[in-house]
Amino acid sequence: MSGVLSSIGLPEVVAGVMVLALNAYVLTGGADFGGGVWDLLAGGPRRAEQRQLIASAIGPIWEANHVWLILVLVILFTAFPDAFAALLIVLHIPLTIMLVGIVLRGSSFVFRTYGARDDATQRRWGRVFAVTSIVTPLVLGVIVGAIASGAVGNAAAMLPARTGRTADAMPPFHTVFIAPWFAPFPLALGALALAMFAFLAAVYLTLAARDDVMRDLFRKRALAAAAVVFAAAFAALILAFDQAPDVGRGLMLLKWSLPLQATTGTAAIIAIWALARRRWRLARVAAAAQVSLILWGWVLVQYPLIVPPARSLRDTAAPSITLELVLWGCAGGSVLLLPALVYLFRTFSALGGAEGSAVQSAKE
Repeated sequence: MSGVLSSIGLPEVVAGVMVLALNAYVLTGGADFGGGVWDLLAGGPRRAEQRQLIASAIGPIWEANHVWLILVLVILFTAFPDAFAALLIVLHIPLTIMLVGIVLRGSSFVFRTYGARDDATQRRWGRVFAVTSIVTPLVLGVIVGAIASGAVGNAAAMLPARTGRTADAMPPFHTVFIAPWFAPFPLALGALALAMFAFLAAVYLTLAARDDVMRDLFRKRALAAAAVVFAAAFAALILAFDQAPDVGRGLMLLKWSLPLQATTGTAAIIAIWALARRRWRLARVAAAAQVSLILWGWVLVQYPLIVPPARSLRDTAAPSITLELVLWGCAGGSVLLLPALVYLFRTFSALGGAEGSAVQSAKE
């Protein structure tokens, strides 16, 4: 432990802040994407109520969740510019798809909620909202898988700026810009991300629902999503040993692997048990812990690398003064950001509760 602590410097601290921001985005924005999955799958006689519950849980503060993703990109650009350049050049296609998905998803949600109420318009914007809610987290997981596998780093090493070759000697487009992410392991990570987000959303919605019937409906969906998460994680692990061996070995053979796997499994069991016993708040905490541990498992697997297989945090870090200013900026910004987000969540949660009580009273 003392050896690990002695190796922690400014680059590691800044990277830790970046991962914390990514963790916050997964637990907030990720759950919103998962809500879009259940919006698409809403059915039965209470389909409209399901979609109304999802909309009320997502809006009107859901766009604020993207502040965490913006923070991740800003820190990456400022503190690790070399890694930023490599990632955005090689992954410009999936990153563009993800960006377009975020924009279209936000636009479709607004147009469906506040636009024309005729069936054709509602169906059109509903389809856009549902499709982008699936594609965007899928692409996010693909990006993570491509980075973790080392394929992005290998592709970046082929670029003329790295090899000294002229642009005429550029390797094939497919080799550099498509093959690193359009492969079985990254796609498996994409499926895992989508399943995790749907699981989070279903668990969160059991707590947001205002009656037992809706809670049980999303409880069943959360349990089904938990099974899909397990299957996707197992498939990704099997593929890792073949296509991303460093990831596979890291998850199974390093000294922290067994404690991490045991803790993640315990969180998953607690979440499932809490759902079965209708302990909604405990289920929410356990589900968030499970997803967070999966994310941090990826981080630990590739530490101290930021772009495997060769670029470490310290190799790509900006000068110390820049890293110090980034940390001061994050500390100062958190003084404004965190209280504002807490205020928003509390305000609109209270409004949602009042609205739900009014609707229930009207029914009675």
